[in-house]
Amino acid sequence: MKTIYLSLILFLAGIGGALAQNPDFDQELATKLGADDYGMKKYVIAFLYRGERVNEYSAEERAKLQQGHLANINKLAEEGKMVLAGPFFGNEDLRGLFFFNVESLEEAQKLTESDPSIQAGVLKMELKEWYGSAALPLLLELHSKIQKEDI
Repeated sequence: MKTIYLSLILFLAGIGGALAQNPDFDQELATKLGADDYGMKKYVIAFLYRGERVNEYSAEERAKLQQGHLANINKLAEEGKMVLAGPFFGNEDLRGLFFFNVESLEEAQKLTESDPSIQAGVLKMELKEWYGSAALPLLLELHSKIQKEDI
């Protein structure tokens, strides 16, 4: 009798597991993107804040730093290290976000240090690990199809 109950429980668990499988699941894509069984992975988010040295630079100098900042973002995106970046509206101390596609806070720290605005003290960053959709890097492919002009 115990064998019948045990067999029934295992059978029902197997059916439940099969029913929970996503019919659209693509193992090759999941592997390519580094997804876990939930389609998720770890990223590092950089919160960009106004730096202490902003007022030490003229408007022209800050504009050049901003050009370098944007060029660095594009370089990191082309390398696949940055999957999302953008500023906040308004003029508060919290200026924007970077989403790094890296394994560690240490690697993200090295990438933030490559930014001219960070080097100049115009921006500073706080790094946090984040768990989100492994499909986030695909956003860049879609963005290029709707971006009419370069930033």
